[in-house]
Amino acid sequence: MNYKSILPVCVFFLIVLLVFGSCDMGSNKAVKKKESIAQMNDKLNVLFIVADDLNCDLTAYGNVNTHTPNIDQLCKEGFSFLNAHNQYPLCGPSRASFMTGMYTDQTKIDKNNMNIRNSIPDVITIGQRFRQQGYHSVRIGKIFHYDNPSAIGTSGNDDIYSWSQTINPYGRDKIEEYKINSLSERRYGGTLSWLAADGIDEEQTDGIGATIAINQLERFSNDSIPFFMAIGFYRPHTPFVAPKKYFDLYNRDDIKIPESSEDYLKTIPEPAAKSVRSKKNQINLKNDLAKEIKQAYYASISFVDAQLGRVIDKLKETRLIENTIIIFISDHGYHLGEHGHWQKQTLFENSTRVPLIIATPNLSNKGSKSESPVELVDIYPTLMDLTGIKIPTNVVGKSLKPILENKDFSTRGSSFTKWRNGYSIKTKRYRITKWGKNGELGYELYDHNYDKSELNNLASHNEYIEVMDSLKIILNQRIRESMIKPDGLGRQFNNVEPLHKAKNITLGDLHDIEGKIYMLKK
Repeated sequence: MNYKSILPVCVFFLIVLLVFGSCDMGSNKAVKKKESIAQMNDKLNVLFIVADDLNCDLTAYGNVNTHTPNIDQLCKEGFSFLNAHNQYPLCGPSRASFMTGMYTDQTKIDKNNMNIRNSIPDVITIGQRFRQQGYHSVRIGKIFHYDNPSAIGTSGNDDIYSWSQTINPYGRDKIEEYKINSLSERRYGGTLSWLAADGIDEEQTDGIGATIAINQLERFSNDSIPFFMAIGFYRPHTPFVAPKKYFDLYNRDDIKIPESSEDYLKTIPEPAAKSVRSKKNQINLKNDLAKEIKQAYYASISFVDAQLGRVIDKLKETRLIENTIIIFISDHGYHLGEHGHWQKQTLFENSTRVPLIIATPNLSNKGSKSESPVELVDIYPTLMDLTGIKIPTNVVGKSLKPILENKDFSTRGSSFTKWRNGYSIKTKRYRITKWGKNGELGYELYDHNYDKSELNNLASHNEYIEVMDSLKIILNQRIRESMIKPDGLGRQFNNVEPLHKAKNITLGDLHDIEGKIYMLKK
């Protein structure tokens, strides 16, 4: 055989094999990616996004003054709950509540910096339940309580058993904290404080968090392991920090500040009056200053909206959107001068009401909205229902899946919120609030058909006697139910104290050995 004569033919076929073989390999790689997404379809992923201190001043919720195009788009592609309420209007207790699906009198957490394992050590949290079912459970940023901003960059008061992986972003807002304006020098988290920041989104803590989430989604798109990814944005919580371009979206002259008369305080029970006058240095702010602060809050909302958009864009780019449930919430609402109050910690609508948007693959009624009263404790059973995972017996919330399937359906007649010695429920039309164990400190009643701002207390009006009587029965029943220890909870301890806190340290400030600042960074 003449090997020299057949050598060119062999070389030719070898080249053909290599060329078409490489094409097949590329084709097989694409097929494998499609197959991996198909495999993941057996278990739906979850993208759980929590904003901090975000009220319902959103375009999709009827506020035409804010710029939130990405939240608006999520509402169009998902389902919006317009009458959703938290169970305790303070970060730590609210988050402990919705992450366990239980009320505050069941978690025994009614203050910040309380660890759930000290009061209910055997509870199974949302993230923990997904881990038990083979999910990769990832936390980025603030989900359980953090002192914001002092604990940014750390794990805060986290629950390590909820996560397979935790990531703590830390950005320019922390490095340049000394630049922040505040009503009280070097106080930020519980005091009105704000900054129109230099630089770009990706330098801020929440921008870094969004970038990390994008990278995680890229990794998940090449993996067949289902994920529960919780992204906790730190804004719009004080300090209201966002790049300057978001401040430019709002003309300060167009911003309105609600007026509140001191005479109004005489029409409500003393505990309610104290709740809206608790922050002494935030009472009767000068109008120009109030407008500047409200502009900063709105700028922070728009900044968070942009980060949400970046993450969802990546979800679509990777096609994970086809197999992922998206939930967007806040931990509680926020007053912006309503009732003469700034921040949360009241039993008024501004503090109890939160945005709640759910988008699921193949949602049949995209863009629908519901006025049915719902609660943040309903998130846990809803996620279990949507993913086909058995709900732990300690979870007392109700699945919202029936409402997602039929917007006219109602799972409950009222939403329940507690604040200190006050209890409140909100129905479709009314809010009733009871102060004191037996109502001895007074009642409030508001008719939202005529008074959505909750400024006219009708509790003692003769024409509302029957309404009051019937709502008192419902409220007292809700209170009793919220105090029952859930089945399967395990150990439950009362009177657990919060962790002792050290003072915040702003990077660059110098302190003496007693912790007193002797040189401020300028």
